[in-house]
Amino acid sequence: MRRRESLTQDMTPLVDVVFLLLIFFLVTSVFKKEELALLLNLPHGKEGERMVEKRDIVIELSKEALALNHETLDFATLDEKLALIEQKDRPVIVRIDEHVEYGRIIKLFNLLKKHRLGNLALVEQKER
Repeated sequence: MRRRESLTQDMTPLVDVVFLLLIFFLVTSVFKKEELALLLNLPHGKEGERMVEKRDIVIELSKEALALNHETLDFATLDEKLALIEQKDRPVIVRIDEHVEYGRIIKLFNLLKKHRLGNLALVEQKER
């Protein structure tokens, strides 16, 4: 009597191909750095930029515009949004263009002081 062998497809080559494709796409993909709302020319310094975490409050200030967490707005709207923040110890990352007038900077800092957000980090570009 003959013994019947079951005919099954060998899955090893298929698994190898899928694994190689997965490695290829992971290696060739580009991971974006955090996106910025405003194009700023930051002053140079020794420390450079720090990594921003999800819970950080990011404020960007240029000559004409203002952005909070990558959303462009004005000072009145910023005042309203800062009033909604309950955790006053959250880090506030401030990026200020080097050509911004001093009055705009003071206006921003007064808003932060008004809402008791004092955990500030001023960001600068790293010197080359």
